[in-house]
Amino acid sequence: MKPTSKSVGPGSPRVCCRWPMWALLAIVLAVGGGVVLLMQGRTGQIARVGSGTMVLRSPEVADGGPLPKDYTGDGTSSTLPLEWSGAPKGTKSFALIMHHVAPDQVKWYWLLYNIPADLKGLPKNVKGIGTLGNNSVNGRTEYAPPHSKGPGPKTYTYTLYALSAPPRITVEPAQVNRDVLLAATEGLILDTAELHVVYTRFPEPGGNVVREADPPPPGDGN
Repeated sequence: MKPTSKSVGPGSPRVCCRWPMWALLAIVLAVGGGVVLLMQGRTGQIARVGSGTMVLRSPEVADGGPLPKDYTGDGTSSTLPLEWSGAPKGTKSFALIMHHVAPDQVKWYWLLYNIPADLKGLPKNVKGIGTLGNNSVNGRTEYAPPHSKGPGPKTYTYTLYALSAPPRITVEPAQVNRDVLLAATEGLILDTAELHVVYTRFPEPGGNVVREADPPPPGDGN
């Protein structure tokens, strides 16, 4: 692919670049090395590229594997135990986001920030560590377990952010949504790591989707 040249007068060529966005991003990454790049995609996600040395895992599920029922709205609604390694030097804080990309929007289920830099993981149903932001299911500062209205597999992503300083947040935790937290980490991200899990709700013999006895608040379409 070559840039095109357009003349604006005798002996005065002007180069007009028509590189596609993906090519420009590749050049930036090639030149910048470990620099973190932010880009708003049409799904509403923000792509963040770090040094790639950090790894996020769980003793309960492999990357891309099925999320155990215990960690969903059909079980005990516990938070998934997590472990990580390879955090870069200079990490002063961690932040965690669990989200799902729906056809019409990005939903988030768990925001946790101000996680101490000396930690290597979070236990099951973690309490008293970090600061909880809200969730897009009921707006409360708590973990909202997956509880999809429709059948079929859905992928949920846990993203861990290694930060050079605590996120710059000036609002109350109840007002911290996914966008607020991401904006507060700009310029602080040293590295990121992801863990993907899949949850499938199976229909009952009569064709209805299995639901827990006490359904979530109206408007939950996660």
